[in-house]
Amino acid sequence: MTASGSQSPANAPEGATPTWSVYLLRCADGTLYAGSTNNIDARVRAHNDGRGARYTSGRRPVSVVYEEACGTMSDALRREHALKRLTRAQKEALIGGAPVIRSPPRSSCGTRGPGRTGRL
Repeated sequence: MTASGSQSPANAPEGATPTWSVYLLRCADGTLYAGSTNNIDARVRAHNDGRGARYTSGRRPVSVVYEEACGTMSDALRREHALKRLTRAQKEALIGGAPVIRSPPRSSCGTRGPGRTGRL
C-alpha cells in the first residue's frame, strides 16, 4: 500500500498496466521535492537509501507528504512539471488539501525569471 492508501503497481493484479503518480517529499531540512514514479514505495526507499535524486541524497530522511495518481507516464511528467512550477505556499496548500490557485505562466518558452533557482 502507498502513503495515500492505494495499491502500488508492484502489487497490482497480473496484466494490469502500472499506474504512474506524482509525489511531493518533505526532506529532513524541511524542503519539498517533486517527482514521478510508477512504484512509489520503491522510489521512496531509493531516496532514503541515497540512490534517488541528488537533491534528496543529502537531505535524508524523506517522507511522502502528497501523492496523486496520473495514469500514464506522460501525464505524470506533465503534472510533475506543473508541481515544480508552484510556489512553496501553493505546494503547502496542496499538501493540506486546500485548493491551489494557479498563476498564469510567465512566458511561453518556459525560462525562469531572474533570481529563480528552481529549488522547491
